[in-house]
Amino acid sequence: MRQHKKSLLLLSLAFLIMPLLNCGSEHSAEERYFFVTTNVKLPYWQNAGNGFIQEAKQWKLRADFVGPDTYDPQAEVDEFRKAVQAKPSGILVSVADASLLKDDIDKAIAAGIPVVTVDSDAPTSKRLFFIGTNNYQAGLSGGNRLAKELKDKGNVVVFTMPEQANLIDRLRGYRDALESHPQVKITQVIDIKGDPRVAFDTATQMIGKDKDKVDAFVCLEAQAGKEVATVLDSNKVTGKIIVAMDTDPDTLDWIKKGVIAATISQKPYTMANVGLRMLDSLYHHKPTSLDHNWAEDSFSPVPAFVDTGSSLIDKSNVAAFQANQSNSAKP
Repeated sequence: MRQHKKSLLLLSLAFLIMPLLNCGSEHSAEERYFFVTTNVKLPYWQNAGNGFIQEAKQWKLRADFVGPDTYDPQAEVDEFRKAVQAKPSGILVSVADASLLKDDIDKAIAAGIPVVTVDSDAPTSKRLFFIGTNNYQAGLSGGNRLAKELKDKGNVVVFTMPEQANLIDRLRGYRDALESHPQVKITQVIDIKGDPRVAFDTATQMIGKDKDKVDAFVCLEAQAGKEVATVLDSNKVTGKIIVAMDTDPDTLDWIKKGVIAATISQKPYTMANVGLRMLDSLYHHKPTSLDHNWAEDSFSPVPAFVDTGSSLIDKSNVAAFQANQSNSAKP
């Protein structure tokens, strides 16, 4: 097992290093890469888009960051199809709904276009591999912190979008973490359908008639945490636990104020930055076939999963995290 992990690590490192070995003259005017996602105006996706575009500028590559301005899985499919029609050198895609995008991903692979998923996967598609957070592990981390905050007892409401593979894995992690804390119970799982107002309205209702029935709110995506925090703060409700996701500036501010207990930080900039490097490597060192079951091939030239990491942010380290963000943003 240790040797297997070492081999996967070496493969991943090889993909990161190979583009650095390509001299600039190898990049041609025909090369063009797309990054397709949804809700592109969110700070999370702006961060990811910057990682994609900055890497492209370094290598003087054509790169397009595209997707709808709101959470709209079908509109994302439309953008993906437009990208395929442009016959690009490669496509990164964060999959809002795997059932909608699977066939289009498979068609792109069949047409010889490398497709790599980032942040949210389409595991049953023929995409080459996935780059992003180990979402199950992130859920375990959040679940353990939740149980600690609740002192091993309480009712929990979860806000999610159940069609997204990454959020499915996070919820599974939470459930498994809470198995050893039987008095912490997930009583409701609510689909916010990509609309943060659902979280706001639901939390408002719950602190009314159901105030004593809810002890904690878990938010598995970036938008809900700050909405729930706003509701609790505006109504002067204390004693409720919020565990959020991602590092939206408002989320970090609510942590500093003590309204959100913790959030889980991801690395969207890294996902997209590394993703473009890997697509570029695939373009210059294309496997003999893209339409192949690489996951079960012991001699695969591509990894199955590149973990970009995550960490827990709370009041003890939020200031240091923000300082690091500011320093990284400086030219």
